[in-house]
Amino acid sequence: MTLALAACKNRRQVIEIAGFSMGTTYNVVVVDHDGEFEKAPLQSAIDTALAELNGKLSNWDSASEIARFNVAPRQASVTMSRELSHVMQAADHVHRASDGRFDTTIGPLIELWGFGAPGAKALPSPDAVARATEMSGHANTLALGSGTMAKRQSQAQVYLAGIGKGYGADYIGQVLETFGIKDYMVEIGGDLYAAGRNPDGLPWQIGIEAPNPADRGVMGVMGVVGVSGLGLATSGDYRNYFEVDGQRFSHLIDPKTGYPVMHKTASATVMAEDAMLADAWSTAMLILGREEGLEVASRNNIAVQFVEQSASAGQPAFRTYASQRFEALTT
Repeated sequence: MTLALAACKNRRQVIEIAGFSMGTTYNVVVVDHDGEFEKAPLQSAIDTALAELNGKLSNWDSASEIARFNVAPRQASVTMSRELSHVMQAADHVHRASDGRFDTTIGPLIELWGFGAPGAKALPSPDAVARATEMSGHANTLALGSGTMAKRQSQAQVYLAGIGKGYGADYIGQVLETFGIKDYMVEIGGDLYAAGRNPDGLPWQIGIEAPNPADRGVMGVMGVVGVSGLGLATSGDYRNYFEVDGQRFSHLIDPKTGYPVMHKTASATVMAEDAMLADAWSTAMLILGREEGLEVASRNNIAVQFVEQSASAGQPAFRTYASQRFEALTT
């Protein structure tokens, strides 16, 4: 999900760094008030940190820590790195608080529905869905301890795409702070963390994309929110889907049912204390949908804005619904 960074006026005070990592792009903006920072050392530190993080969290690097865990047989608990343990504990927390809607172990369902790799997508049989569901779920497949993790089922797989990019943004923020940088924005694949103020002395002005299933190549901005000392992420169901007999099946699969979500919610934007939690909760909230999601948000004090689509004279029209916490942070 793309997030638009509103343009800053005074470009002389800005260092911009961009690159490719975690299977997507990253963008870093640093406010250099006194001209004390140089771009090259910052870029080097960022790229080094991301390479180290990929070596722990990447599902596309066969030598990474999580990839090695995924191919290992059922075994006694293994000790995780500090970074992987931090991400898995957060993932399990959101999993439990969202009634299982955020789940890092639904790889069998993703593969079954054809969203794991490019290729033809087709409706699976109910029996196949039931079998894949039994092979998914944190409680069914994983045993998490303090810094340790083990498989309950030998075929268990952990996929961190729904939380890893957010943690990456937080991780780079920590790197920047070791240089003494206080005003910055880090974005990886649309998930971001912003600290301090932008060059105009304001919270970072972030545009939230309007979901438009009619034309996935066109982005419209629904609104702009000020972000400072917070993470922000948006999940949507309109960029990766297939249709059968006029019915749309998105890549967002409800772990409880084994089927793609069918409600009217098109996107969910979450603001949280860090980008990792914003990333995970935005996925959970979109799978929950607006009605159940607002109830969960109220119980857990989550800042979330839902977008639902309705037809208006043949054109897409959208309506937003925000939790109390989201309204408090943006008004």
